Amino acid sequence: MQLDKIDILILRALQNDARMPNVELADKVGLSPSACSRRLAQLEENQIIEGYQAVISNKALGQTITALVHITLTGQSEEHLKKFEKATITCPYIVACFLMSGESDYLIRVNARDMEHYEHIYKEWLSKLPGVSRIQSSFAMRMVVNRANIDVTMLD
Repeated sequence: MQLDKIDILILRALQNDARMPNVELADKVGLSPSACSRRLAQLEENQIIEGYQAVISNKALGQTITALVHITLTGQSEEHLKKFEKATITCPYIVACFLMSGESDYLIRVNARDMEHYEHIYKEWLSKLPGVSRIQSSFAMRMVVNRANIDVTMLD
């Protein structure tokens, strides 16, 4: 699906407020509410919009630690990768997991209450993931930027 100016305006408005009522969204992008609703449905159907979610404060959840964990596996075969990835999905502490190029195979983001809690996650979850040969953790001191995507108006 080729995005046009109106699609980009819809996406930008939803990036700022995904709970915006359709009437307000339509007004912002210069469409009738029914035309806007059709455009939005098309963006969802074509998986340009993959879903909607609430961004919950880690602080409110008592999670003061964000760990960025580099994981190296014992092998990089498709079987190794599939087993590892399947196991990461079951770990409730993994917020994001990326297959990487470079020195480590995966980069995982984990949130924890404190260092004692992270140690528990490390021992009981991360070190028990299949095929792990090396784990290297770094801890974020402060979040500077946390976006789901780039500002869609930057697309050419």
